[in-house]
Amino acid sequence: MNRQIRPPAFSKVSVKCQTVIPREVRERLGLKPGDTLRYRVTEDGVLLDKARMTEGDDPFAAFSEWSSEADEKAYGSL
Repeated sequence: MNRQIRPPAFSKVSVKCQTVIPREVRERLGLKPGDTLRYRVTEDGVLLDKARMTEGDDPFAAFSEWSSEADEKAYGSL
């Protein structure tokens, strides 16, 4: 595997415990506004990655019974 070593990125924590994610990290993770981050605490530090959306997070998952071919044909043009 070809790994390129880059200098570390830094950001400060505000009085509200907020921070700006460095551009390089946002681009690497493909982050967009509204995305959820996952923090995993390990013995070596903290791992940060983009959380995957699960079916429980999908607000339209409850309507999956209405996604048949017949429903698409009947209501697809609405």
